[in-house]
Amino acid sequence: MTEIEFNQAASTTLARIEQVLEDADLDFETPADGIIEVEFDDGSKIIINRHGVAREIWVAARSGGFHFKPQGAGWADTKSGEPLHDKLAALIAAQGGVMVRF
Repeated sequence: MTEIEFNQAASTTLARIEQVLEDADLDFETPADGIIEVEFDDGSKIIINRHGVAREIWVAARSGGFHFKPQGAGWADTKSGEPLHDKLAALIAAQGGVMVRF
């Protein structure tokens, strides 16, 4: 995957995540291009960002950090193989008590 292809795929994925967060009425900010910060009522955050050098999407949550690489039409956790959207939905439910669907 070229850098251009990676950036297009990551941008599309991050835009989809933003839409789902907005639809779920979750509080989030985009402080810079390629970064989404989701804040929960208890003050904790989940941070999702594009990491160009590694060509991955990274997620930082209370339960740990996760790296997702392009795989097929989606993104897979580099350790477990779990799809990004499945993992992110589980993290949001565990940390914020909100069910989201991608």
